[in-house]
Amino acid sequence: MAEPALDPGGPVGYVPVRMVRRSLKLPRLMGRAGLVPVAAFAVHQLRYLLAFGSGAGVQLANSGHSYLHSVVPWMMSLVGVSVGTFLWSLGRSAAGRRSASGRGLSFLALWLTCAACLLTIYCAQEFLEGLYVTGHPGGLAGIFGFGGLWAIPSAAGVGLVLATILYGARWTLETVSRHRSAPAAPLQRAPQVALPRDVARAPIGPLVRGWCDRGPPLRGMTRA
Repeated sequence: MAEPALDPGGPVGYVPVRMVRRSLKLPRLMGRAGLVPVAAFAVHQLRYLLAFGSGAGVQLANSGHSYLHSVVPWMMSLVGVSVGTFLWSLGRSAAGRRSASGRGLSFLALWLTCAACLLTIYCAQEFLEGLYVTGHPGGLAGIFGFGGLWAIPSAAGVGLVLATILYGARWTLETVSRHRSAPAAPLQRAPQVALPRDVARAPIGPLVRGWCDRGPPLRGMTRA
């Protein structure tokens, strides 16, 4: 469906709601996607650590994985972007500018999704390394050979950590938004105590009410 054209005669500073929502989706997507490369790197390194133990560093160097050290600073930058995006979303939730959606995957579904994605990224990385990196075995031997099956439990463990972070961040934002947008309880008036009908009330004197039976004497009047 085509987007409605902006009215040239409309109010100054008017921005369609759809454009605002789309502009806010980009930082959230960057914050969530920024943790995926870090998790994939953790799966790759944990797979070699479980397979070769203390000799994992030597095996990584011999199989052409020395280039991975150069991407570590970029991954730390992605972590910083993710943390900053979460703090930005938390500030919007605390200010009441983010509504609680209440929609999303369950924790189990999110865990399985993260584990499957990380395992897929590992397989794709090892396959490409087998094609273009010198010293890396190719084919299925480069993916699951030489202890490559350890990538499955590694993806499950790292996926659990990633799912916990994502689910916890979503729960925190929704809780703050729900608490911020909850209507305040109305103030209750103090109950009025009715006096019994048989209680005799003392009459209020005329002077207290501001009037009396006889007015003040007129000026200029003389006594008879």
